[in-house]
Parts: sequence; C-alpha cells; structure tokens
Amino acid sequence: MLAMPATAAAWLLPFATPIALWVMWSDMATMRIPNKAVLALIAVFAVVGLIALPLEDWLWRWSHLAVILVIGFVLSSLGLLGAGDAKFAAAMAPFIALPDLGVFLPLFAAILLAAFVAHRAVRAVPALRGLTPGWVSWQSRQFPMGLALGAALVAYLGLAALHGA
Repeated sequence: MLAMPATAAAWLLPFATPIALWVMWSDMATMRIPNKAVLALIAVFAVVGLIALPLEDWLWRWSHLAVILVIGFVLSSLGLLGAGDAKFAAAMAPFIALPDLGVFLPLFAAILLAAFVAHRAVRAVPALRGLTPGWVSWQSRQFPMGLALGAALVAYLGLAALHGA
C-alpha cells in the first residue's frame, strides 16, 4: 500500500504525463530538458496538487522540491548530473509521498536500468535509430536521464492511482 492517496495520484497523473513525455522526448532528441517543462510540472503540482491533496500535505511537499533542488545543484556542480535533470527531479519531488521513497527509489532504479539498456540497444540498430535521425542522444556519450525520470514519475503516479492509500 502506498502513502500517496489513490485519488490524488489519479488527479495528478493526467496532467503530469504529457509533461513527462515531453521531457523524455526532448531529452532524447536534444539532450536538454526545457525549463518550460520544469515550470509546467511545478505549476501542475501548485494547482492540481492543491485540489488533490490535503493542505498540510501539499504544503510539506514543497520542502521535497527544495531538498532535491539543493542535492541536484551539488550533483550538477560536481558533473554527476545534468542541470536539467536536477531541475526536473526537483520539480518531480513534490509528487512523491515521503513514506513512498522505499517504493519509488527501487522503481526508479529499475526504470533507469531498463531505459539505459533500451536506449543503447535502439541506438545500436541503424534501422531503428534512423526512425529519429538527428537525435543528439544517439551520438552522445551521456545518457538522456529525462527518459528515466519522466517514466518513473508516470509509473509511480500510475501505481499510486491503482494501489494508493
């Protein structure tokens, strides 16, 4: 059982999903996560989260954004994470109930591994890579982390909508 209320997740999921897909696509195509996508996700939480969550939960979850933004800034400064990835992870943080970290982190790890393997496998097949010519991620040594971040957000909200508190 997840701590995220199923009804809250069901409210948030249809608004967060198109933004997550935008981030996934953009990061694979350009190796950049648009600031507009980060701001859009924050706006979704600000408006829809206020409707979907109890006020006290909604207010506390803003601290998740601040904490992850600081951690992401440090990791980005050390060259361990892209700045867009750090900002998007911070924007995602309020969507995740703190007691659900024990579910979210393994889910993210599994999605990250699957996304990395799938991205590298598709990149290795010229016929598949040719379906999206010009995508920067096909040539980059770096991995488009937005692919895994966006997928993890949608998966978590989907699971919570089906099995939440």
